[in-house]
Amino acid sequence: MLILSNLQKEFFMKEAIYEAQKAAVIGEVPIGCVVVVAGKIVGRGHNLREHAQDATMHAEILAIQEANAFCRSWRLPEAQLFVTLEPCPMCSGAILNSRIKQVYYGALDPKAGAAGSLMNLLNDSRFNHQVVVEKGCLEVECAQLLKDFFRNIRLKKKKSKRKD
Repeated sequence: MLILSNLQKEFFMKEAIYEAQKAAVIGEVPIGCVVVVAGKIVGRGHNLREHAQDATMHAEILAIQEANAFCRSWRLPEAQLFVTLEPCPMCSGAILNSRIKQVYYGALDPKAGAAGSLMNLLNDSRFNHQVVVEKGCLEVECAQLLKDFFRNIRLKKKKSKRKD
């Protein structure tokens, strides 16, 4: 297993944050993800669910798909995944199925998190693969992106109601 320094973890999480910011700019929930193999980013993704009207267009799924294409394999056994929000059950399933070795996430997701909050699919010994999970990487920055995004949505709704 590749051991990453704190500086490397922060660098890759900042790249995931950059992806999340791209999502926010287009009105998507700001979640971003990068997949890293041998110290190189091989997959990037940010939420596109609203634009595509496709429930599967989560940041992790898109980053894994790009990494699969880059590596020419559905298996990513030497990969690390960095994501700004704790993976949901669907994304955790994709992580398990692609055999990703390590996951680093920023903010907890108490409503849909499947990597420690609501449940822990990534470390469930009943599966044939388990993932090393580290939570809280740049947690404050990751959580702030989401708080700001949803605060802005609420403000827009209030302004819209005042105009009516």
